[in-house]
Amino acid sequence: MSTKSFSTHWNLKSLFPNTCFLHFHPKSFPNALPFSFFQYPRIHCPKTYFPQPPLALSYPSDQTSHNLTQAQESVSEYLQDLGLSLEDSISIASNSPKYTQMLVDGVKELEEWNAWNNSNGEGDHLGFKEMVIYMAKEKGDNGKVAFLESVGLTLSSAMSVARYLSSESLPSLIHKVKYMKEIIFSGGDDKWLSGKNARRMMMYLSIPSDEDVEQTLSFFEKIEARRGGLDMLGSVDATFRFLLESFPRILLLPVESHLIPLVELLENVGVPRGSIGKVFLLFPPVLFCNVQGIKTKASAFEKVGAANKDVGKMLLKYPWILSTSIQNNYEHILLFFEEEKIPKASVDRAIRSWPHILGCSISKLKLMVEQFGELDVRNKKLGRVIAKSPQLLLRKPQELLQFVLFLEGLGFDRETVGKLGCRCPEIFAANIDKTLKKKIEFLVELGISNHHLPWVIKKYPELLVSDVDKTLRPRIQYLMEIGLSKREIALMVRRFSPLLGYSIEEVLRPKLKFLLDTMEKPVKDVVDYPRFFSYSLEKKIKPRFWVLKGRNMECSLKDMLGKNDEEFAAEFMGVGRMLISPSSHQ
Repeated sequence: MSTKSFSTHWNLKSLFPNTCFLHFHPKSFPNALPFSFFQYPRIHCPKTYFPQPPLALSYPSDQTSHNLTQAQESVSEYLQDLGLSLEDSISIASNSPKYTQMLVDGVKELEEWNAWNNSNGEGDHLGFKEMVIYMAKEKGDNGKVAFLESVGLTLSSAMSVARYLSSESLPSLIHKVKYMKEIIFSGGDDKWLSGKNARRMMMYLSIPSDEDVEQTLSFFEKIEARRGGLDMLGSVDATFRFLLESFPRILLLPVESHLIPLVELLENVGVPRGSIGKVFLLFPPVLFCNVQGIKTKASAFEKVGAANKDVGKMLLKYPWILSTSIQNNYEHILLFFEEEKIPKASVDRAIRSWPHILGCSISKLKLMVEQFGELDVRNKKLGRVIAKSPQLLLRKPQELLQFVLFLEGLGFDRETVGKLGCRCPEIFAANIDKTLKKKIEFLVELGISNHHLPWVIKKYPELLVSDVDKTLRPRIQYLMEIGLSKREIALMVRRFSPLLGYSIEEVLRPKLKFLLDTMEKPVKDVVDYPRFFSYSLEKKIKPRFWVLKGRNMECSLKDMLGKNDEEFAAEFMGVGRMLISPSSHQ
């Protein structure tokens, strides 16, 4: 580039009279580039604003460290000038290293500019720290970028979010962020539950989502892509950054006139204060809802008998009930169940306990209802099933079919499978490999033959969903401790399988104690009649025993307990009705 063309290229003073420009002579700076080496917004500065003697572009490492420390001190001073406390300003300056480095880099560029001016006798001197403060002021964000980086945002994200906050003062912004963190992340040690609920909400959504739900899904995806995934949703360090990036406008919400009334409303409808953050994390757009809007949407669930506290429980499980798409689908769901002649009381209970149903499409619900119909589980029967286990409606038809085929392999016909499911709906949802097969293996190991398995399960289908290590095995161990053999216990289970469902402390132990200590009968008697444990100790076992003892009569447990009151009175009392009250003998 010739001297003339170079001079012409930089001769801009006539266009910008109040702006200071560098004038390079090509012989002095043969490798000079156009004025583009500033990486941040163009700097306009007074002619007299240049500081100390020039420094090299590359500082020695100890000099760099010294400059960064000075820069942090400058940022702290700048923040204090904006109204922050010393403590807050130091905390922000210490936790915004990228912002500080950006200022230092800007100062380095200014120093080259200053070096040229000084060589021409122009400009006054400013210290390094003053130059850092000048650079901070030139950014025009009034310290918000530094603060946003200090709460976890990357520098680029902080700059992007700060653009939304031009009307916010820094002290007000800090107050707002502290309040939000306190409300959203003040829950207990079950932070991982938020991630579990988020996955469940996404898995069961099968209707077109509205804009609010779409934004929430995008928010979840950002967190899922990070280390720890959605399990970190309840962690402030992992989540707050993405919350602000996805919903920057929440920083414009006033605390006193919006956020506090919103929190109070959620408490009033039954959401515990410590759990309100879960609602906000699972559906951040709730933060933008006004109080009256939430009241109106919540009142829609009065149709399913949801009082205030019920709405709070529904919100904790499925805050998307406040979204437009779910509210619209709600009416279609109610109409569908009405057409299927499922009792309204059962539908109401199902929706209140498992509101995820409201995110399911009618087409998917219809497939599951038809699958249940093949087991003769429809209308009132289906109502009883979904009232106890509403999540069954959200399973895939093939999953239910696999369960049916498994039980058919054990010797059950489809009608019996349906009856088992009506009695214990949980078995419909049980995992075949992790749950059902393990229970079968346990029963076979105990000594129940394949021939007797259907009978045992039919009498007590709850066996298939009982915990082997926490429920079944401890009961077997207790019965062995009192002197029964494994073979005898297997015989008892074969005769009366509900035996394995009784509590040791509340049922087995006190009844055996009365049998052995008071009735003075051998423990082997319960092998012949394990149904003994099914009768009330206070209302049946004790009263009948005292009647027999008072008449000096002996009989088997089956004869003593297996008869109804009239039969017992006729045989052992010589009257047509038993007149002994339960409290006659203690």
